[in-house]
Amino acid sequence: MPNYRRDFTTGGLYFFTVVLKDRSQDYLIKYINEFRQAYKITQERYPFETVAICVLPDHFHLLMQLPENDSNYSVRIGFLKSQFSKLLPLQCRKISESDQKQGDAGIWQRRFWEHLIRNDEDLANHWDYIYYNPVKHGYVQYVKEWQFSSFHRDVDKGIYPEDWGGCPDLIIKGEM
Repeated sequence: MPNYRRDFTTGGLYFFTVVLKDRSQDYLIKYINEFRQAYKITQERYPFETVAICVLPDHFHLLMQLPENDSNYSVRIGFLKSQFSKLLPLQCRKISESDQKQGDAGIWQRRFWEHLIRNDEDLANHWDYIYYNPVKHGYVQYVKEWQFSSFHRDVDKGIYPEDWGGCPDLIIKGEM
């Protein structure tokens, strides 16, 4: 079995990619209200700050700032996945024998990708990556057209101009 090495920095700022098991599904958009409800429940139970988020049909990207005395992002991601799965209609669940053994609902990939943000440049690159992702995947031509993102909040705060990322050929440093 692989030995996954995760960084657990207390109060860390992390970038996450969390993906549905069946990438052909659009559950995260189709059931966006359920995702928002699960997200709210998760933040209430396990507080954290949402620096940036973008929800796409089959995955989401998140910049999460942990409380200064906490390093347990895994419980937050796991709880969010669990809460969302419980809110989905039963027909969305495709539970394999392996999923049953693990107690999974068959909705999510078991693992997620995390990255500790190391400095301001790293933060800027990942922030840009998150917001540009719907353009990269061809869902919209301009970042401002994607509604399932905190981009609009950050435009209101003056962090990004409204017309940022309006070029499909833009190369984002944070691309992974």
